[in-house]
Amino acid sequence: MGLNQLEQLKQLTTVVADTGDFESMRVYQPRDATTNPSLILQAAAKPEYRHLVEQAVKEASATGLAGDALTEAVLDRILILFGLEILKIVPGRVSTEVDARLSFDTAGTITKARQLIAAYEKEGHSRDRILIKIASTWEGIKAAETLEKEGIHCNLTLLFSFAQAVACAEAGVQLISPFVGRILDWYKASTGKDYQGDEDPGVISVRKIYNYYKKFGYRTEVMGASFRNKGEILALAGCDLLTISPGLLGELQASEEPITAKLTPEEAAGADFEKLELDEKTFRFLLNEDAMATEKTAQGIRNFAADIVKLETMVKGMLA
Repeated sequence: MGLNQLEQLKQLTTVVADTGDFESMRVYQPRDATTNPSLILQAAAKPEYRHLVEQAVKEASATGLAGDALTEAVLDRILILFGLEILKIVPGRVSTEVDARLSFDTAGTITKARQLIAAYEKEGHSRDRILIKIASTWEGIKAAETLEKEGIHCNLTLLFSFAQAVACAEAGVQLISPFVGRILDWYKASTGKDYQGDEDPGVISVRKIYNYYKKFGYRTEVMGASFRNKGEILALAGCDLLTISPGLLGELQASEEPITAKLTPEEAAGADFEKLELDEKTFRFLLNEDAMATEKTAQGIRNFAADIVKLETMVKGMLA
């Protein structure tokens, strides 16, 4: 029996589960796991995870907090309790996301990240096993730069442009999550064209970022995210990490067709790049010039913020 595609991929790339569902993680045995507000909301609404939400309400209520402060404490505790369960399953790291409503608040992001890390450390987990997820706004990248200097490692998410990726690398962040599928969505909607494999704009974007990082020796890890189909994943085999939904993990596991590395540090070394120099003005202008990245970053922040509000509403109902 040959290796299935998931097993082959794990030999080329670190596979990460993109889910809040613990059972999926047990089945596919990724090294790391990522969550976001939407995934936590989906999981929290399922009967099998209700006990974690109830536990968060009980623990936060015992602190004596009230009103908005109590709601915030419950939300933070939900994130931590899900993270703690995930850390029992995966041998590597869990990514826990800062409230998307802090995406333009550097100081607020730093404060929240420190609170989340302190909560994990109180439970006996090293900060090396936690990645704090932050949106790739200028403010988010600056927050991550400060946090990394404190040994709080960050996963910069909602990343759609080369400028965002370069700014993250210059800030010394641990990991970035460029969103492959959402880039594809935008181009399909704007051009009416279907893109496959090597022509997929999301794939092209991640390859460019990976090659740039490796050519110039940045330590920031590249984790392709938000895949729409298996072809996108196979086209990025060899990327540092790929975070994949349970459905696509299942498709990979069901096939034994051979996989080859599409990205290698050796090939990246020969890539033709000039170093991009970025300050805040240049970053904002380049991001603004990229209509896709501007729209998708804003939309992603809005959607994650909306799901946090839904989770808040659920919590307030339980507190009442």
